[in-house]
Amino acid sequence: MSTFFCSDNSRKLGEEIIGTASNCETYILIECSPPWHNQALNSRLIPDNLRQLIADIKSTRISVTFLLIANDISHKKYETTLLIYQKKSGISNGFRQQEFRLDNIEQVATTVRKLLWSKLSDVEPEIPRKRDILICTHGSHDQCCARYGNRLYFYLQDKLIPNLGLENIRLWRSSHFGGHRFAPTMIDLPEGRYYGNISAELCPSILTRKGDIKVLRQMYRGWGILSTPIQVLESELMVQHGWKWFDNKVATKIIEKNTDNSKLQVEFVVEEPYGYVYNYHASIVRSEYKSIKLKSSCNAKEELICHKYIVENLYLKSQLVINHTA
Repeated sequence: MSTFFCSDNSRKLGEEIIGTASNCETYILIECSPPWHNQALNSRLIPDNLRQLIADIKSTRISVTFLLIANDISHKKYETTLLIYQKKSGISNGFRQQEFRLDNIEQVATTVRKLLWSKLSDVEPEIPRKRDILICTHGSHDQCCARYGNRLYFYLQDKLIPNLGLENIRLWRSSHFGGHRFAPTMIDLPEGRYYGNISAELCPSILTRKGDIKVLRQMYRGWGILSTPIQVLESELMVQHGWKWFDNKVATKIIEKNTDNSKLQVEFVVEEPYGYVYNYHASIVRSEYKSIKLKSSCNAKEELICHKYIVENLYLKSQLVINHTA
C-alpha cells in the first residue's frame, strides 16, 4: 500500500491555493530546538509556566498563535529569542515587530504576560530590521512538512539566500501553522504573507520581489491580516498593481454578506507610500466549481469540502491624493 501525501494529492487535484492563509491578531514565536512533539507546545523543552500561560490565553478571547522556531545555531546559543508580532490597527501593511533576547525559555511566559496585558514598562525590546521567513518543518505533525519543508529550508539556507546576498532575511524552521497540504509552506513576517507549493525555481520571486508577479498565483496563499475570502480579492489587486503593491497599506470593510458567507460585498482601500488612495468595490462569491473535496492532511480519516471564492464586479470607486507633507 502506497503512502498518502496530502500535498501531492492537493497538487494532483489542482486545488487553488489562494485564500488559505491563517488570520491572526498576534504571533508569538519562541526559539526552541527540535525535536518537537506532534502538538508543538507539548514538547519536552516547554516549561510549565509557559504551558500555564497558554492555557490562560485560551480561556480569553485574545487571538494568539504560538509557534516554535529554530535554526542551525539555536542549539549552540545560551539565550532564547522571542519574537512577537501584533497586527497593526487601522489601515495597515502587516504586523508590529518586537524582539527579545532572554536568558532562557523559562523567561518567555513572564515577558509575554507583560506584553499582552500592556505592562512592558520594565521590558526593553530590541527592534529588529529583518524579514523573518518561517518554513514549516514540523514532521511529527504532518509528514509532508518534513518531506518538503526541510528540503526548502536547506535550499534557502545553503544556496539561495547566500547567492542572492539577502542579508535582511532571517530564516527559521517553524512548527505547524496550517496548510500542510500545500507543503512546503512559508510565512513572511512582519507583513504576514503566506506561501505554499513553493518550488526552487520560483522561490527567488518571493524573496526578491522581482520577475513576473503572475508566478505568485501558484504559490501565494494570501495575506494573514485579511479574512480568507478577502485574500482572494487582495491577490487580484496585487497582480494588477505589480511588485509595488507590497509597499502599500490596506483596510477592508464588508458592506454586505449572506448568512452563510457565500457572497460578500467588500470595500477595499489602498494607500500607496506617496499619497495615492484607491477605493475599490467588489463582490466575492463562493465558487462551487472551484471548491474541492479532499483530505486536508496526511493523517485525515475523512475528506472535507474546501470552499473557494472568486472575485466579481471589481471596480475602482474613487481615487484621491493625500498630501503627507502638509
